[in-house]
Amino acid sequence: MNKVKILTVILVSLALTSFAQEKVVPTPQWRPAYHFSPPANWTNDPNGLIYLNGVFHLYYQHNPFENKWGHMSWGHATSKDLVTWKNLPVAIPEAVSKDTVTWIYSGSAVLDKNNSSGFGKNGRGPLVAIFTADQPKQHKESQFIGYSNDGGLSYKMYAHNPVIDLNMRDFRDPNVFWYAPAKKWIMTVSMVDDHLVRFYGSENLKDWTKLSDFGPAGFTKNGWECPSLLPLAVDGNPANIKWVLFVSAGGDHGPFMQYFVGDFDGVTFKSDYANDKVLTVDYGDAFYAAIAWRDAPQNKKILLGWLQSGKPETYPWKGQMSIPHDLSLKTSPDGLILQQLPSAIVTNALAKYAAGKVLVKKNLNLNASAIKLSGRNRFNKNAYWIDAAFSINDSKITGFNVTEKPGSGRTVTVGYDAEKEVLFVDCTGSEKANKSPEHLVQTAPMKAVNGLVNIKLLLDKSSLEVFGNNGERVISTMIYPDKDATGLSVFSDGKATVKLLKIWDMALKGN
Repeated sequence: MNKVKILTVILVSLALTSFAQEKVVPTPQWRPAYHFSPPANWTNDPNGLIYLNGVFHLYYQHNPFENKWGHMSWGHATSKDLVTWKNLPVAIPEAVSKDTVTWIYSGSAVLDKNNSSGFGKNGRGPLVAIFTADQPKQHKESQFIGYSNDGGLSYKMYAHNPVIDLNMRDFRDPNVFWYAPAKKWIMTVSMVDDHLVRFYGSENLKDWTKLSDFGPAGFTKNGWECPSLLPLAVDGNPANIKWVLFVSAGGDHGPFMQYFVGDFDGVTFKSDYANDKVLTVDYGDAFYAAIAWRDAPQNKKILLGWLQSGKPETYPWKGQMSIPHDLSLKTSPDGLILQQLPSAIVTNALAKYAAGKVLVKKNLNLNASAIKLSGRNRFNKNAYWIDAAFSINDSKITGFNVTEKPGSGRTVTVGYDAEKEVLFVDCTGSEKANKSPEHLVQTAPMKAVNGLVNIKLLLDKSSLEVFGNNGERVISTMIYPDKDATGLSVFSDGKATVKLLKIWDMALKGN
């Protein structure tokens, strides 16, 4: 190769390198402080949530090589408090052979205590992962299992996979649990385009029998994914149990999850509601593919979702998990509804991490005014947790301005609109470049109770989660504030009183 060609190659290489460097810009200002995000590269659905020996295991959809979707594998992290996470090596990597690529899609993990599968060693039951194997060259998805005898660090694939194969695409996301009354394992799995949740049963996790189908019902404009079925107590009464079936689907405005409340007899799930009734898990534009830790302390069911990233590219990671939610069912005038609160395990940990940086105020009077809450040494890093009770009096809108930018009028507003009777997140003041018009204002129907409204708000750098009236409504979204957009204030457009305000500063909490 002559010198001119060599020089040309060098110059082109330098130009490409320079271009690549310009495109890849680290974004530490958006890295969450108290939510899980991978150290690097892409993540999406939570998988295989299981609690063992005082440790929460989180597996998750992960690309180990790039900051975009692909090479799907199961990443792995553990935590004792759902706030501080230990990152571990990939637990189940993609499998590549001469003729086949197998991507490890979403699924679940169970502790096979009685070794029904026969995979255990030395008298101990194994962990068994049940997941969808996506094989793009074969144009199909089928259900595989793998087992672990090292505490979930690695999994060996079952020699006779797949355990369920319908020779079709869009058949995915198995979620498995032990159903004691029938002494068998139950699987929910999605027939995506048919808007069906299929139920299978097994005595050994290897041989599965079809039990029934549920659906179509509720929201059916887009395909169904990531189904799971949970028993939940009604109004805190463990003697009154209903079953809740969760389904993810793309909604009218992006990510969407719905749920059904009903009964399950070990074979069939029957909803208590009319077939066209739609019950919404989260009214925002980010929360998706959530599943639960079924076996958490005190028999709690703790839901965890993926918060889908917005337009700006975060680097060196993309994607994060939601705050974990404690789940229950609550009687309302509209029937039984899902109640979701930031998990007590999480809030107890956050209170400790706040290290005394807590603000408590009572009976703050607002008269068409705003009170600044951020300052030089507090609540100025976009990482905090707020719990507030408002008496709305004659005000129309009451709430918080977060990520305020001095002198610009740019802010995200979170609050309650008494006239429209909605909880809302309004991003029009700062996110027009990042969100489509229909996502700029997100609302959830909510009524004040005797003139009182409760708002719990968790801001963590780029994630914003809002819980209204003790978890009756939830709005989750992603925002991308400028580095100097860190202001916080409470406001009302009329007379209102903040009966109780608590803010925990999480700026010192590392990832």
